[in-house]
Amino acid sequence: MARHRTCDGLARRDFLRAGAIGGSALTLANYLRWTHAAEARPRAKAAIFVNLEGGPSHLDTFDPKPDAPDSHRGEFGTIGTSVPGVRVSEHLPKLAACLDTYVILRGITHSLAAHPLGQQYVSTGNRPIPSLEFPCYGAVVSRELGGPEELPTHVAIPKINQSAGYLGVKYAALSTRSVPKPGQPYGVRGVSLGGTLTIDNVRRRQGLLRDLDQRLGMLEESSQLIEGLDQFTEQAHTIITSPRAREAFNTGLESPAFAKPFGESNFGQSCLLATRLVEHGVPFVTVSFGGWDTHNDNWTKLKEQQLPPLDEGLSALFAGLEQKGLLDSTIVYVTGEFGRTPKINTTRNGRDHYARAMFMLMAGGGIQGGRVLGETDAKGEGPLHEGHSPDDVAATFYHALGIDPAKEYLTNTGRPVMIVRDGTVMPELFA
Repeated sequence: MARHRTCDGLARRDFLRAGAIGGSALTLANYLRWTHAAEARPRAKAAIFVNLEGGPSHLDTFDPKPDAPDSHRGEFGTIGTSVPGVRVSEHLPKLAACLDTYVILRGITHSLAAHPLGQQYVSTGNRPIPSLEFPCYGAVVSRELGGPEELPTHVAIPKINQSAGYLGVKYAALSTRSVPKPGQPYGVRGVSLGGTLTIDNVRRRQGLLRDLDQRLGMLEESSQLIEGLDQFTEQAHTIITSPRAREAFNTGLESPAFAKPFGESNFGQSCLLATRLVEHGVPFVTVSFGGWDTHNDNWTKLKEQQLPPLDEGLSALFAGLEQKGLLDSTIVYVTGEFGRTPKINTTRNGRDHYARAMFMLMAGGGIQGGRVLGETDAKGEGPLHEGHSPDDVAATFYHALGIDPAKEYLTNTGRPVMIVRDGTVMPELFA
């Protein structure tokens, strides 16, 4: 969403907030309280980004419209939550019961209703442009916060769609390419030593790689690829030979009592691994959960395939972080690339791409749970008021991590680019 400034430099959204002072919507005390909360709260030290690839329906999950006409309402009923007056889909009972730990953002809005563009947008916090590839959240956090030498700074479970962009390959994610299996030791290729490979084998190969480095040194010194490969070579050796790294990835070491609530689904096990990685010092984890592109048979797919593991895994993630004392220091951000059409596609009994209204969830890291921020109209077709953009949520996400979203980086051509070009921090999330 564009930021329009008045002649005195005040952003339009800030002007609307400030303009309400003296009226009835917002008092000066509340505005100052928002600002103080955003500046004074503890900073998160780690983040988990849950990417719901495909675009989940907002009306059938966290923004139901039980009073909408049959053309929009859908087949699901609603249930109450731990917050009086807030209702969600009947197929999210566990998440309904723990709403006090997270915030539902309704009425997030944009205009990119195509999967690749939408994914780029919500995974970077910047509206895509042809001339530049923006870095994913994990790449920025890796650069800004770093992490223990013997652990990767960004782990993607099992994969990630977005790259490190103009920051270069040295800030790319380690993709696990698989997920843990319940009750079994888990190892990641390149982290756990498989077969007959020993630590001594790795160290001998490291010597050969140093010889190759001398040859690579003849190439252009400014190459981001070579710089990244050199870093990966050193870090890979450190990680492979590190007991701490192998222990961090091994979900089989969790107690059965702690692991059980996560269930046996791929998503639940991914959430279990994410919790363990953060506990051991990995600053950023991306968890991908696809299958939300429900053009056809929307309600059957949601009821049987998508919502049960989301409900089980995500509620266990929030509870697990809290149980380990990590929720206050870990911010969790959950989103798809867009919502789905409020008006039902009766030909296919589904919902199609729709970017004018969608939901996001945030928890931990100073975010005050137990609330719904934003609102859509009676049919879920758009924000009832101004709404927020993915850029705003991204700016808030970085702010919670102590990263200035307006900080500028230089691309390899010397072009200055802000981390988030158009977003405004949402202080009300920390109030």
